[in-house]
Amino acid sequence: MIYRILLLLQLPLCVMGQTSLEQIPSLIENKQFELAEKQVAEVLKTNPENLKAVELLGDAYSHQKKWDAAIEEYNKLVEAAPKNANYHYKYGGALGMKALENKMKSIGFIGDVKDAFLTAAELDPNHMGARWALVELYMQLPGILGGSKTKALKFANELEALSKVDGYLAKGYIYEYDDEPELAEKHYKMAVKTGGSLLCYDKLTQFYLGQNQPEKALANLYEAYKKHQKESLLKQIKAIEDKLQ
Repeated sequence: MIYRILLLLQLPLCVMGQTSLEQIPSLIENKQFELAEKQVAEVLKTNPENLKAVELLGDAYSHQKKWDAAIEEYNKLVEAAPKNANYHYKYGGALGMKALENKMKSIGFIGDVKDAFLTAAELDPNHMGARWALVELYMQLPGILGGSKTKALKFANELEALSKVDGYLAKGYIYEYDDEPELAEKHYKMAVKTGGSLLCYDKLTQFYLGQNQPEKALANLYEAYKKHQKESLLKQIKAIEDKLQ
């Protein structure tokens, strides 16, 4: 009897914790990061091994750029579920952001960042985020620290096998970064032709602006507006036209 009473007393706490947890993604989506942090922390007080709660707390920290705290939470996830690709991906991402904030100490993080992304990619052959991260990482790292255009292209090819648009965008990024504008333009155009999303058009626009080709950027923006009819595109068009006058 006493055991049953204890179970009944605990039930409202469990239900309340579950209800609170279900609200967290919405809070994060609405950029109420501090409130999300507080609510999920309350859930973890009564259920510290709830991995979903740990992940959401890490996400709340990440959105606030509290990288040390986010790393701690994501590391708990990696240790508790080492076969979960997304946990490794988030852990690597938080480590990478911390490294960017403190470049003097970044060398000490590079190996762990790379290992986390590689593990995520290996565990999940369809994990596009990990492959994008590896493309950028291998291009941005100097050769002495493991940077490699060849490896970046390898993961760009894997992206292309999953999504032609992402593969084209990744290769556009690689060739742009490596100062091969003709190949970069070719792949960004392929992404626009294949996907035609606002993102694809924007990548091509930003490429043209970076190459000091505002006329091509304008032509691309007009094409994008014809397809998507977005007010933001008209603002971009006007800004470029004003500079050309």
